[in-house]
Formats: sequence, structure tokens, C-alpha cells
Amino acid sequence: MSKGIVISPDKCTGCRTCELVCSFTKNDTFNPKDSAISVQFFDEVGIQVPMTCLQCDEPHCMTVCTVNALTKDEETGIVHYDSEKCIGCKLCVSACPFGNMTYSSRLKKVVKCDLCDGYPQCVKLCPSGALEYKELDSNLQKRKDIASQFVEVFGEGAK
Repeated sequence: MSKGIVISPDKCTGCRTCELVCSFTKNDTFNPKDSAISVQFFDEVGIQVPMTCLQCDEPHCMTVCTVNALTKDEETGIVHYDSEKCIGCKLCVSACPFGNMTYSSRLKKVVKCDLCDGYPQCVKLCPSGALEYKELDSNLQKRKDIASQFVEVFGEGAK
């Protein structure tokens, strides 16, 4: 069983500390555009939701990569990005069904969460405890049940 970041939107204050920690840890800048986690604001329902790579079981980003710049570590479940192999075509960004990968035109590379190789700094420094790093339940139905709760809040969902 792999570990991942579990998000509790009800605890998120929208401070965006996670974005700044990520961009500084990975790119030596305090720029949310260079962060692999982003806080989405849903003003209609008054919540903020940090979003980041879900380290999918069958990553679409990896499937479309023609130069094998994305690989999945079967032991940890982390999908790694190799900037040396990447040609910057951005197919992976388009392929992510959750929009959790971006391309930084400033850095000229894909920005994707790699869980800081097992020590996610955004989790460590989240002041409200909205982010946790823990074992993920591998039961797909249970994850779908949880996702259905979000459908009720946002009024939409994956088909």
C-alpha cells in the first residue's frame, strides 16, 4: 500500500503556505506558479481546496509521455518526473484528468508533485492540519464514495 497526501478542505484556511513551501523547496522561489500544489477557491460554498498530483494508479500523464520522462515507482507509488528527458511538449499536462500538473514557462519545465520523495514539506508546514501524509486506502470503491461527497458540494463530478 502506498502513501499519499490526504486533503481536508474543511480545515484549509486558504493561507497558501503549501504553495510557497513547495515552490521554495523545489525551485528556490516563493512563487505559487512554480508550485506543485495549488489552492482552489470555491466562493459559492465558502471553502478552499488544496489540489496536487494524486499519484494515480494508472497515470495518464505517464501513458502519453513519448520520451519516458515520467515513471512510477511501484514500491512507493510516486510518479517521478525527469526534467533531463522531458522535451516540453506538455502532453502530460493536458492528459491529467484532474489538472494537477502544470508547465512553468519561467522554469521551462513541468511542475508536478513527487511527494518530496516521501517527506512532503507542504504537509509538514501546513498550519491548519489540512494536509496529511498517510497510507492510502487501496479500495477504489471507498475512494469513489468519498469523491461522491464532493459532488454534492460542488454539484458536478467525473462521469
